[in-house]
Amino acid sequence: MLLHTVERFRAHPGVRSMVVVIDPQQSDLAAAFLPADVASVPGGASRDASVAAGLAALPDSATHVLIHDGARPLVPAEVIDRVLAALEDAPGAAPALAVTDALWKGEDGCVLHPTARDGLFRAQTPQGFDLAAIRAAHAAHPGGAADDVEVALAAGLEVRIVEGHEDNMKVTMPGCFARAERILAKGTTMDVRLGNGYDVHRFGAGDHVVLCGVEVPHARGLQGHSDADVGMHAVTDAIYGALADGDIGQHFPPSDPQWKGAASEIFLRHAVDLAAERGFRIGNVDCTLVCEQPKIGPHAPSMRNALARIMGLDVTRISVKATTSERLGFTGREEGIAAIATATLVSE
Repeated sequence: MLLHTVERFRAHPGVRSMVVVIDPQQSDLAAAFLPADVASVPGGASRDASVAAGLAALPDSATHVLIHDGARPLVPAEVIDRVLAALEDAPGAAPALAVTDALWKGEDGCVLHPTARDGLFRAQTPQGFDLAAIRAAHAAHPGGAADDVEVALAAGLEVRIVEGHEDNMKVTMPGCFARAERILAKGTTMDVRLGNGYDVHRFGAGDHVVLCGVEVPHARGLQGHSDADVGMHAVTDAIYGALADGDIGQHFPPSDPQWKGAASEIFLRHAVDLAAERGFRIGNVDCTLVCEQPKIGPHAPSMRNALARIMGLDVTRISVKATTSERLGFTGREEGIAAIATATLVSE
């Protein structure tokens, strides 16, 4: 959650440096995941003591500071923009949302009386200040403040209210995590791609065939410019198809002698890497081998494992199965093997 928060500010062009205040017992954990350009300092026994430690660690060249709750990981950039804009002519600024619900004063589970909501706001962060002014305000404050606006007001500083945002929630209760996940997913469009691949290789001389990365004993081999792995070629073309980026022949031309006899793993790995470069992960792959012989069933588990290894997927996302063509066509006459594959790509 803290890393989400940090990344919101690292991505903002108005933020030049950052200090994260960490519980001293968690300093090793913070060092393991905080970006190298983000400094960290140990916190104090109270919120205002921790803020004072963070203020002291800021470079003296800084003129303004934004103080933000690490438990608010979804602060929109527009909120940061509004706070920074207000600081151009005010010593302090903070985002808030006007209270719109009716308010009651209660005691022992019962309503005592309604309370006026006029002029009431729900405070948020980041709260921004002139750095020298807020340092002096913290130095003069006796401690125990709920937030830095309280410290600033005690020192006589003017604090402007700027519009906050409902997404700028503070993760406090267990149910907040589910809400935060919904906010992160909001407005995100998942790009799902489906690609098909089809390949054929004829039989020739040999004592085995290579199918989906597995050598299967057979009275004949498959002919092709590479190792003629018809199954892996179909899977590779399915990935290229989902990317709308041609086929194996375009990426690895058969006219190029360097690919003669090459392992088809090279082609499949290239397709997988290309998908990753373009922001996709492979959801699943389904490959059907069409032949009368050899029998695929006994070797299908090994084929699934081989494809999973090459593609970096869990084997449960790989399907390899076989069918015959009921003695019809070239596969029925045992002149060769065909393969059909489908691949699903999902945007990261």
